[in-house]
Amino acid sequence: MTATESWRGIAAEEVEEVPAHWTGLLRRRTRHLIATLAAPHRRAVLVVGVAILVSNVAATAIPYLVGLGIDQGISGVRRHDYLPIGVITGAIAVCAAVQALLYRVFVAGSGRVGQEMILELRERVFAHFQRLSLAFHERYTTGRMIARLTSDFESINDMFALGIDTLVNAVLSVVFVGVILLVLDLPLGLVCLSGFVPLFFLTRWYQRASTAAYRTTRNTMALVIVQFTESLRGIRAVHAFRRQPRNDEIFGELSEDYRAAMTRSFQLLGIYWPGIVLVGNVTTAAVLLYGGWRVINGDMQVGILASFVLYLRRFFEPLAEVSQFYDQFQAAAAGFEKLAGVLDEEPSVPMPARGAPMPAGGLRGDMRFTGVRFSYRSGPDILNGFDLWIPAGQTVALLGATGAGKSTIARLLARFYDPTAGEITIDGIPLPAFDYLSLRHAVAMVTQESFIFSGTIGENIAFGSPTATDEQVAAAARAVGVDAFVRGLADGYLSDAGKSGSRLSAGQRQLVALARAFLANPAVLILDEASSSLDAPMERLVQSALKTVLAGRTSLIIAHRLSTVEIADRVLVVDAGRIVEDGAPSELLAAGKGHYASLHAAWRESLV
Repeated sequence: MTATESWRGIAAEEVEEVPAHWTGLLRRRTRHLIATLAAPHRRAVLVVGVAILVSNVAATAIPYLVGLGIDQGISGVRRHDYLPIGVITGAIAVCAAVQALLYRVFVAGSGRVGQEMILELRERVFAHFQRLSLAFHERYTTGRMIARLTSDFESINDMFALGIDTLVNAVLSVVFVGVILLVLDLPLGLVCLSGFVPLFFLTRWYQRASTAAYRTTRNTMALVIVQFTESLRGIRAVHAFRRQPRNDEIFGELSEDYRAAMTRSFQLLGIYWPGIVLVGNVTTAAVLLYGGWRVINGDMQVGILASFVLYLRRFFEPLAEVSQFYDQFQAAAAGFEKLAGVLDEEPSVPMPARGAPMPAGGLRGDMRFTGVRFSYRSGPDILNGFDLWIPAGQTVALLGATGAGKSTIARLLARFYDPTAGEITIDGIPLPAFDYLSLRHAVAMVTQESFIFSGTIGENIAFGSPTATDEQVAAAARAVGVDAFVRGLADGYLSDAGKSGSRLSAGQRQLVALARAFLANPAVLILDEASSSLDAPMERLVQSALKTVLAGRTSLIIAHRLSTVEIADRVLVVDAGRIVEDGAPSELLAAGKGHYASLHAAWRESLV
């Protein structure tokens, strides 16, 4: 497999196919989504609908009035009767003013409604992304999430900003003009409508061809985006292995595919649009030929013929504009479909709207696993009948080989996942009974790579306690040992942490994360290898901070460094999802054998 083919395989996960043929305007769930978004704006939609309807009626009346002016107004002027031409001219002016005024109402109103719907949809999608469980985010890649919140919304916005106007005007113009042509003169009206026969076949061909071209364009665009983002995300590896030349080749090949796909789309448009113009011109010539013959024979007035010619322009031009709307429609329809699919996702770890009543004195942190069974997706069981009790206030260190189940235990306790069987409780309350607020007070987790958000250091410390005051933030920082280095910065707690905490060292980021956990004051604190990536001096600072953070609360520590384990009251050694050793560190060492004793002996030898 070539490198380019590998990129295509990666992008296949990013690309969600657009249906080849749309059986309706949008699929059922997408129609339901649009209906719920439009429901609060029904009155505004009715107003803009009436406005564009009356505007088109006024616009459609103008060519008829022009013909009337030719037939009756000019003849009246010849008789020195200026009233008919004056009345007709005034009527044309009124129709033009009504059309302009109501069209402005339509554009402004539809734009406002469209933007309000997009705003509501964007907020709904963002909130839903946050509510969805980690299992969803592990399979739904970052590229797809970015596409949902950027390109899909841009496509929808383009349709509301330009496409709806084009479509509504085109449909109303064709219907109104078609009806009035048949009413003005049935034989000549049928000649005009005969142009629909080649237009029908031309449009059907364009729809099929452009749908396939659009799908190819989306796929090739996704390939370019994936290669671009993956290369930049791994820029350190790219520089380390001098990968730039080969990446340039791959990007060039994918970009060439995208260029070819876009060129194909323009070629199709280059056939369809001139085809409509050709049909329109041939129809106009036929109308002039047949209508002129009837005028000469006295069967038709010249004003009626002039009206027909003016109407033909309003008849065919909108059809050409619809060809552009069709591409916008496909993009917007695909965007609505993807967003509706996201909103249809249900959290695998649902939170109740109202949680169980909490104890009056607050949670103590008594934690219990009872018969817990768990596996990731359809894989083998990581835990099977797992039982564990940790009394309130106890600090427990969790040891074991990679894949033994340590992190799984921590993730289940933090309720990133729910067990497939069994129960996890804190103070006798099952975890699914906690709502967002109570669970935040119940459990907090500090990982090896604690994420630092863009913003100030103070904001990052208060991340888990949004209502904390500046004094509370500073107190938490002092307790953990963050205050010393923060006050040495030019702006103190208002100092910018940088993107992902880039302006802080690894140890400083961990101290900020510990201060964040201390300020949140959870009943249960989980530390997932919180000091494994630090050097010895910074590790000692973190160890000192840990003693403050862990005091008086139930704690679960996952660690490879035994210096962290020494502060634990109890050590659990996990193997294949089972506890094989359980006891105080001193007791396990006194036994002189076992996994913990062996690890401790090896650690001591490494220090010599």
